[in-house]
Amino acid sequence: MIRVGVVGASGYTGLELVKMLVSHPKFVLTYLATTSGDSMIETLHPSLVGVATQKVKKATTEGVAEHCDLVFLALPHKASMGFAKGLIDKGIKVVDLSADYRLELETYERHYCEHEDREYLDSAVYALIEYYREELKSTQLAAGPGCYPTATLLGILPFIPYLDPNVPLFVDAKSGVSGAGKKLSDTTHFVTINDNIFAYNPLKHRHAPEIAEKIEKIHGVKMQVNFVPHLIPATRGELISVYGVLQADIDPLEVLKNHYADDPFIRVRENPVDIKSTAGTHFCDIYAARNGNALFVNAAIDNLLRGASSQALAAANLMCGLDEAMGIPTIAYVP
Repeated sequence: MIRVGVVGASGYTGLELVKMLVSHPKFVLTYLATTSGDSMIETLHPSLVGVATQKVKKATTEGVAEHCDLVFLALPHKASMGFAKGLIDKGIKVVDLSADYRLELETYERHYCEHEDREYLDSAVYALIEYYREELKSTQLAAGPGCYPTATLLGILPFIPYLDPNVPLFVDAKSGVSGAGKKLSDTTHFVTINDNIFAYNPLKHRHAPEIAEKIEKIHGVKMQVNFVPHLIPATRGELISVYGVLQADIDPLEVLKNHYADDPFIRVRENPVDIKSTAGTHFCDIYAARNGNALFVNAAIDNLLRGASSQALAAANLMCGLDEAMGIPTIAYVP
């Protein structure tokens, strides 16, 4: 068995990791930690009573190194990089769910802060599974993509060779409130989000440079990305609509079917997608259509799973020589 831990077990993504790991056939959950510790996992998450019981410790690199072969860092941005460096130095495999290792140095420092671990930043593998599957098999550090970039990139990447690179992409993104984390804010307060929908950080959100950077790295094409996220009155789920201009005569659905023919967790749909059909699963549902040279791409994921925790688990599986699908959830929360 492979010993794994979760640092940041009190948050939503930490909970999702625990839920998958307690029944994983090859991973054994040997370490749970938060920045404060001194609790039980079923106290932090009462939904786990009768499912899992384990002490939650104060996170230390020594504790992880003693108990784990691989660790998931479900920590806020800026908190992971110092912690991860110490673990990698000790030979521990790391799957980081924050933004700290998912961007190039210049992009990260422009949109976040000064990076504390330039040594390992260059060796991190971006854990967008369908595009970096082979690289993940040999890395010690996987960097989980953002939830919005996951859905956007899975939807639009197959079409980049057919798009006019001089015309900006427009991304209309909508996410459930769980994407904002557990900490309460004015925008996530019930009386604000109930029966409501609104954009936030339009055209300024820091996921836009992540999307643009990965398009360039994968296809060698520079494209301007205009990204507008919205908060919707739903607990989980993410719906992305991307608009571009074609410079080639293609059948969008055939492009998707051919591109993802060997990817079991991409479902190409014949009609526009919805968030309910992917909630609770690792699937990404994608639909596309055209009107002349206008392209519409529609993608849906569970923001906490495919957008974070199940994608992290798939990366961990690959890093440990296991089947990518091992322990991955596939049954949607329907109705």
